[in-house]
Amino acid sequence: MAAPAANAQATFVETPYQNPKALVDVYLDHPDKMGAALFWVRSLVNPLIEPPYSMLPEDMSVIVLLHGTELVTVARKNEAKYQDVVQRMRYYASQGVKFKVCGLALKDFGYTLADMQAFIEVTPSAMSELVHWQNRGYGLITPVVTDKKVATEDIR
Repeated sequence: MAAPAANAQATFVETPYQNPKALVDVYLDHPDKMGAALFWVRSLVNPLIEPPYSMLPEDMSVIVLLHGTELVTVARKNEAKYQDVVQRMRYYASQGVKFKVCGLALKDFGYTLADMQAFIEVTPSAMSELVHWQNRGYGLITPVVTDKKVATEDIR
């Protein structure tokens, strides 16, 4: 096979996605990183719900599991402080994404079920959930959120 010409451009591929199942494991060292972690959810869900795929919520199964400092973002008392990320999570919840919080972490932070946003499900343990869903064929996605040190415009 001949190499492409030097002036040729990339080719877009429409991968034939079918019934994707993903578990997004979020464990952050600072709640302010939750916005960046949600870009991973966006990168998974948005292409699936937009053309050419146009999947409905019942066509996919996406779970976001929170068990680090980010769980304070879904405490109702903190909604004003984390308004942007809460609105984004509500939007994805309306698209069928399930948001779950580790029950052990919930207790560690001194929260109860009543403290959480209505779109949150509390599970017994994040570790048990990770095993449970992976045993059922869910692909594990672990967002890596680092401190940005260089502006994108500076490195293009």
